[in-house]
Amino acid sequence: MAFIGEDLFHFQASIREEGSTFEDFIRANYVEKWVNENLYHAMRIRTTFVAAIHNYLVNEDLLNLERVEMSPVTDPLAHDVEHVPTIHYKGMPYVATHSMIYSKFLACFNPRLKGIFVDSPNIRLEIESPQRKQRGKYLIDFSQIDIEVRRNRGIGFEDYKSKPDKVKKILRDDFEKAIDFFERMVCAAIGAIIEKNDDDLKALGVALDVPGRPFPRVQHDAAVKKHGKVDIDAKIGEEISSQFFWITGLMRENYDLIYPYILPDGSKVPLAKFTSDMIYNYDICAKSRVRKTGKFTPALEILSGAIREWLYEAIIERLLDNRIISEAPVFEDGLLKNISNLDGYGPFLTAVSMKDGKGMPYFPETFGAGIGVERSLYAMLKGPKIEKIDDITCFGKNPDSFPIFLF
Repeated sequence: MAFIGEDLFHFQASIREEGSTFEDFIRANYVEKWVNENLYHAMRIRTTFVAAIHNYLVNEDLLNLERVEMSPVTDPLAHDVEHVPTIHYKGMPYVATHSMIYSKFLACFNPRLKGIFVDSPNIRLEIESPQRKQRGKYLIDFSQIDIEVRRNRGIGFEDYKSKPDKVKKILRDDFEKAIDFFERMVCAAIGAIIEKNDDDLKALGVALDVPGRPFPRVQHDAAVKKHGKVDIDAKIGEEISSQFFWITGLMRENYDLIYPYILPDGSKVPLAKFTSDMIYNYDICAKSRVRKTGKFTPALEILSGAIREWLYEAIIERLLDNRIISEAPVFEDGLLKNISNLDGYGPFLTAVSMKDGKGMPYFPETFGAGIGVERSLYAMLKGPKIEKIDDITCFGKNPDSFPIFLF
């Protein structure tokens, strides 16, 4: 632990050179926040928000899953992070979970459950803003309510390849079910905040409205064509009066469904040919309304999810295409012959490949999402009292705020 003390020694020295003290820094950046009325009101709203989502999911008959904070494999993410923290235990390296996506899939093997949810701890060592600006959405450790729901459609690989019209209809039906499920969840949470926390909203100078359903939707391809890729959430939000809206069909993670992807002859659709109507994922974006002026703040993505890839063949090809694994698994008599070449993916892909006594895959067809708790609060409460994401957290580690975190 000596290096921690050395880092703090140098940090304190740099503060002193600027004419301040270590105590002044802790008072200004931590203690004054902890005793601040704004954080108190934000924490009250957080409590209602999380409880309302949990109640909604329980009432939908989803089951609570335990947290998985360390695993041999984690979400590879579609964006860069500094590195993945690793801990060695009993001779095995375990990585800190970026999300619980793989654990959610495996938990949904059981055919009796409708779905699962978990308050998922996420550790993502985000790279700080190269422009040294507050981006307002990143914390290196944060809480996400992770949700996964079984679809139970029974579509095998042959139908996937040879009956695209049938498969597309099923996927579109399930896509609408997913949209409906998460819209109702958000409405339940916002309704609870309005009912229980109106005084807190007033104190923070913002207002919330239960959004009308269906939420407005924008396809990602059309939005990029109109606005470009930079700050697309905010630019779309400027054109939409609702506090909540969808962006659909954006190329992202390897487990978000693309269909069609593998063609009847075994070839794959080229990357350049993918369009938003082939990508079955969705984001909910939110913005706050300043109570005094009625004006909205820039929109921010708070929930991301998708119908998931569910067939072994497609899962493997997506992992290869994204260079997450270097080669396909090779199984022989229950052994994974090239297990040493697959890093931590060996156990997961073995489970994905397995079938029951009737020859049916255990791996489930699902849709799901994760809603960031701190990011949602920041998006909804940003205004005259809440300026950056740090303001709604006791211990939030925003990579754009400090060079070192003390708590």
